[in-house]
Amino acid sequence: MIKKEVKKTQAGVSIDFSGAIAKDTVFTMVQNCATGKCECMSDETKKKVEDMVVSGEDGAVTLELKGKVSEEEIKEALSRSKVVN
Repeated sequence: MIKKEVKKTQAGVSIDFSGAIAKDTVFTMVQNCATGKCECMSDETKKKVEDMVVSGEDGAVTLELKGKVSEEEIKEALSRSKVVN
Protein backbone atom coordinates (compact mmCIF):
# COMPACT_ATOMS: atom_id res chain seq x y z
CA MET A 1 0.00 0.00 0.00
CA ILE A 2 1.16 3.53 -0.79
CA LYS A 3 0.54 6.32 1.71
CA LYS A 4 0.40 9.90 0.47
CA GLU A 5 0.74 13.01 2.62
CA VAL A 6 0.17 16.35 0.92
CA LYS A 7 1.54 19.49 2.60
CA LYS A 8 1.54 23.16 1.65
CA THR A 9 5.05 24.65 1.38
CA GLN A 10 6.34 28.18 0.81
CA ALA A 11 7.08 27.33 -2.82
CA GLY A 12 3.94 25.25 -3.52
CA VAL A 13 2.95 21.77 -2.38
CA SER A 14 4.95 18.70 -1.40
CA ILE A 15 3.77 15.09 -1.45
CA ASP A 16 5.40 12.50 0.79
CA PHE A 17 4.91 8.96 -0.51
CA SER A 18 5.68 6.08 1.85
CA GLY A 19 5.18 2.35 1.91
CA ALA A 20 5.24 0.30 -1.29
CA ILE A 21 6.49 3.12 -3.50
CA ALA A 22 9.49 3.06 -5.80
CA LYS A 23 11.31 6.26 -6.71
CA ASP A 24 11.04 5.22 -10.38
CA THR A 25 7.25 5.16 -10.05
CA VAL A 26 7.21 8.80 -8.96
CA PHE A 27 9.64 9.70 -11.79
CA THR A 28 7.24 8.00 -14.24
CA MET A 29 4.33 10.01 -12.84
CA VAL A 30 6.32 13.26 -13.22
CA GLN A 31 7.35 12.37 -16.79
CA ASN A 32 3.76 11.54 -17.73
CA CYS A 33 2.61 14.83 -16.27
CA ALA A 34 5.34 16.86 -17.98
CA THR A 35 4.68 15.29 -21.39
CA GLY A 36 0.89 15.46 -21.15
CA LYS A 37 0.37 11.67 -20.98
CA CYS A 38 -1.42 12.02 -17.66
CA GLU A 39 -4.92 13.34 -17.16
CA CYS A 40 -4.78 13.59 -13.37
CA MET A 41 -4.42 17.37 -13.25
CA SER A 42 -6.71 19.80 -14.96
CA ASP A 43 -5.05 22.01 -17.56
CA GLU A 44 -5.68 24.92 -15.20
CA THR A 45 -3.70 23.21 -12.42
CA LYS A 46 -0.90 22.13 -14.81
CA LYS A 47 -0.36 25.76 -15.84
CA LYS A 48 0.24 26.70 -12.18
CA VAL A 49 3.03 24.12 -11.69
CA GLU A 50 6.39 25.73 -12.41
CA ASP A 51 8.64 22.84 -11.41
CA MET A 52 8.54 19.26 -10.08
CA VAL A 53 11.37 17.81 -8.00
CA VAL A 54 11.63 14.17 -6.88
CA SER A 55 13.82 13.24 -3.91
CA GLY A 56 14.25 10.44 -1.38
CA GLU A 57 14.48 6.71 -1.98
CA ASP A 58 12.28 3.66 -2.51
CA GLY A 59 9.78 3.48 0.35
CA ALA A 60 10.10 7.18 1.19
CA VAL A 61 9.83 9.48 -1.83
CA THR A 62 9.02 13.18 -1.84
CA LEU A 63 7.60 15.04 -4.82
CA GLU A 64 7.80 18.80 -4.57
CA LEU A 65 5.53 20.84 -6.82
CA LYS A 66 6.53 24.48 -7.14
CA GLY A 67 3.94 27.04 -8.15
CA LYS A 68 0.64 28.50 -7.03
CA VAL A 69 -1.12 25.16 -6.50
CA SER A 70 -3.36 24.27 -3.57
CA GLU A 71 -3.35 21.13 -1.44
CA GLU A 72 -6.92 20.43 -2.59
CA GLU A 73 -5.99 20.52 -6.29
CA ILE A 74 -3.09 18.14 -5.72
CA LYS A 75 -5.11 15.73 -3.53
CA GLU A 76 -7.76 15.60 -6.25
CA ALA A 77 -5.13 14.95 -8.96
CA LEU A 78 -3.51 12.20 -6.86
CA SER A 79 -6.85 10.47 -6.41
CA ARG A 80 -7.09 10.17 -10.21
CA SER A 81 -3.50 8.99 -10.78
CA LYS A 82 -3.26 5.51 -12.28
CA VAL A 83 0.45 5.34 -11.40
CA VAL A 84 0.17 5.59 -7.59
CA ASN A 85 -3.24 4.04 -6.90
